[in-house]
Formats: sequence, structure tokens, C-alpha cells
Amino acid sequence: MYYNGVYHLFYQYNPYGAVWGNIVWAHSVSTDMINWKPLKPAIYPSKPFDMNGCWSGSATILPRNKPVIVYTGIDPGNRQVQNIAFPKNLSDPYLTEWEKPDYNPIMEPIDGINASSFRDPTTAWKGPDGLWRILVGSKTGKRGEAFLYRSKDFEHWVKANHSLHSSEGTGMWECPDFYPVSKKGKLGLDTSFNGEDVKHVLKVSLDDTKYEYYTVGQYMHENDVYVPDKTSADNSTGLRYDYGKFYASKTFFDDAKNRRILWGWMTESDSVADDIAKGWAGVQAIPRAVWLDSNGKQLVQWPIAEVKTLRRKQVDLHHKSLKKGDLVHIKGIIAPQADVEVEFDLPSLEKAEIFDPSWVNPQILCSQKEAHVEGSIGPFGLFVLASEGLEEYTAIFFRIFKAKDKHVVLMCSDQSRSSLRTEVDKTTYGGFVDVDLKDGKLSLRSLIDRSIVESFGGRGRTCITARVYPAIAVGSQARLYAFNYGSETVKISKLKAWSMINAQTEKEIPTSDTEIQMELENEIKG
Repeated sequence: MYYNGVYHLFYQYNPYGAVWGNIVWAHSVSTDMINWKPLKPAIYPSKPFDMNGCWSGSATILPRNKPVIVYTGIDPGNRQVQNIAFPKNLSDPYLTEWEKPDYNPIMEPIDGINASSFRDPTTAWKGPDGLWRILVGSKTGKRGEAFLYRSKDFEHWVKANHSLHSSEGTGMWECPDFYPVSKKGKLGLDTSFNGEDVKHVLKVSLDDTKYEYYTVGQYMHENDVYVPDKTSADNSTGLRYDYGKFYASKTFFDDAKNRRILWGWMTESDSVADDIAKGWAGVQAIPRAVWLDSNGKQLVQWPIAEVKTLRRKQVDLHHKSLKKGDLVHIKGIIAPQADVEVEFDLPSLEKAEIFDPSWVNPQILCSQKEAHVEGSIGPFGLFVLASEGLEEYTAIFFRIFKAKDKHVVLMCSDQSRSSLRTEVDKTTYGGFVDVDLKDGKLSLRSLIDRSIVESFGGRGRTCITARVYPAIAVGSQARLYAFNYGSETVKISKLKAWSMINAQTEKEIPTSDTEIQMELENEIKG
């Protein structure tokens, strides 16, 4: 959340080890969402209604600028219940201490609700009738559901007779998120905003598959019903924020810059033993601004502008043709930590391979057509975290196909040769990119940070995040290449790459309110 000049990130954390368990709400603060200061945990088991765990939830800013957290607690009967917490001292700029009123829990799994599948309350929104609303993820049988609760005072909550939305066969809905997006432009909207030029997004995280999907649709506040548009599937084959390692995501409205920001969790792809040895597991993706595409059918995502503050040395490449088999070394940057933006000019699309209508799963298609498999227009793209002899590399690339009445763009993140280590997961990911190729251009951006590769295709219309663990392509031995293994020549119209420095973390935290206020004011002043 954003509150009084400070961004607050609360996240699930085990203070006693790099494995799941002993979950508390860790708390870090920032003035730019890039450089973070860890504080002590904000919420931890301390009352009967959360004695067995403090699980996920959301923050809401109430009238008179009062923040509140609603979260899932695990009670003595191991039921999942929803609880509320308030800052102990609103004059504390970092909101380091939180209080839980004794009237908790505010929502319980009664009247047939599955007590083990009732969690992750959303940010609240206020309707024209003055009532607050919150969604809680659940399931009935194999039907995923977003239960709807209403309240006049944010203390007493009543479950609606119907869910806001549900979908058969999707299983437990974790970490639901529901928010408005503007039909006109990139500006974000407050969660309670509704109007004529607005659509809504419902995102759910699927416990059965451990990936997410979202729909874009219409929210009728008169009867509290959400109806997805017919432009994408309302099930596990639907649109995703990210087609790679990205789960349990959450957005918030940043009213400082009028944008909606998306956070996502990237799990590890190595072993539990590796996690224990390095002392940590799991990271947050770079925060992304998110808005409705001009086609009204899907979202667009882009790393927040603040990430550019980490850029240092820049190299450029222009008007470089890539013939079949070409591999171009991008020299002059620190390849293990880099930001790369490239725009490709495509040849005539007449020679594109024919698209088989049975190719409905892009991940399987990318696994079958890996980076070393020659095509016509593609594969072309980037080799990142690559060794000099290409014993190791992660390939982010495109292939262009010709369907009956359009061209199909496939984007892949191929981890199959990312590491010589045999024990790490090297799953290949893929997604289709809904772009218009009339101008013959296709863009790719990749953020590379040692074990992380976040890629944005078609100016953020398709995103794929990967975790990779090279054995030899590390430090000064890592390389960055542009490549084309298709039979048709493609051209790099422009490529820009920057070395990236580390963000500031783990700074000593001021202990007194005066020190905190002075440091905060200095940061805000720049």
C-alpha cells in the first residue's frame, strides 16, 4: 500500500528458516519501490484467532486516511478465519506496530463453508450504497469461488447470498484480486471507482496448478455480480499476468502517481537443500504498472519507471541484420545484471510456418520447438546468462506462424539449457502475444538479475518470468547474445542494454521516532 509518502510491502515470511512454516507478515518500507528497508514483522500469531498462523490478506485505506489490514488467521481448530488489524500509532511514519481488536474474527467459515478453503481477503471497495465489500477465496467441490461480504462499519460483515463470481473445475481460488481499469489510457483507478468508461479485472491464483489467470469484464454494482467478457476463457486456460514463475500476485492503487501496481511472487526452482544452504527462498518480481490494452481485451504490464534509476553503463546496436544462424555478442555491459530493450524488424510474413489449430497450449509448443529447433520466421531473440561456449544459456525468443486469417506470435522462455546442474527445474514457458504485425515490428524487454529473468513481449502484452541457476555462466563468465535460428533474416532496428546496479537493502533501521521521521523527510526531499 501507499500511505503518507511511503510504500509498504507486507509479505509472507518464515523468520526461522528458508522453508515454509511459522508464517508472519514481514514488513518493508520504501519511498521508490526499488530501495527497501526491512522492519520488524507487522503481524504475527498472538491471539487465539491467529495462533496457528497469519496468512495472506490485503490493505485498505479507510476514510480520514486510516489504513487497515484484513488477513487470514488460523484459529485453535485450524479453521481459516478473517481478521482485522489497525496501526497502533498513526504518527509513526513507518507504521511499525499493529493492533488486533478482540472482536476478531470478523468473518468465519460457517453455513457449510469449507474451513480449510477460506482465505486471502481482498482490498475492500465501497459501493454507491455506502457499503464496503470484500472478497474471500474459496471453493465448493471443484468450483472456485470468490465469496462476497458487505459491511457498513468495517467491523460487522455479512456474507452475500451469492458469490461475486465462480467457475466450475478451477478448484480453490487463492489470492483473489478485483479492481477497476480505465478504458481510456494508462492511469490507474482507486479500487472503489466505477463508471461508464471502466471495466473490471478479476484475478485468481489456482491452488491446484500453482498458476494464475484473470478475466476482464463488467461489474454490476446494483446486484454485485461480475460478468467476464467473452474475449478470453474463464478457466485455467485463460489469460495470465505471467506465463512463467509468478504466483500469489496482488495489485494496489498508487495514488501518488495515479497508477495500479502489480506485485508477484517468484518461487525457487532449485532444491529445498539449496534454499537452506543459501538461507533464503522466494523473491518478489520487479513491481509492474498495469493497465487495460487499447483493444479492451487484456492487460498490459511494464516495469515501474523507477527501475531505470538502477541503470548505469549503456550500449546500443542499430540496424543489425540477423541471418540464419547468426549470434551477436552484446559487449560492454555486466551481463548477469542487465536491462535489455530490443525491437525487431520482421521480413515478409508470407514465409511464416503454417499454424496448426491444435496448438492451443503455448507452453507445450515452446517445449517442442525449443531455441535450437530451426523454423522459418524464428526462433529469434536473446540468449541471456549464457556461457561463452553456449554450454549454458536461457533463451527468450519469438516464432511467427500463419493461421487462417491472421498471424500468430509465440513467445518462449526456454530454460532447457540454462544450467549444467541436473537437480534444478528447467521447465520451458510460453505464451501467445496478441499484437498487430502490420508495421512489421516486434519488441522484447528482459530484466536479468543473476537467477531471475523477467521478459516482456509485445510492449508488455505477454510476460514470462523464469528462475535459472547456471553453473558456469555466472559473474564475468556470463554473456548476452542476440540470435536468429530461423531461415528468414530478421533485423534488429534498435537494441539498448544497460548494466544494472544493486538496489539498497538491509540498511540499518532507525530506532527512534525522531530518527525515522528525519530520515524519511530527507528521502522524500531527495
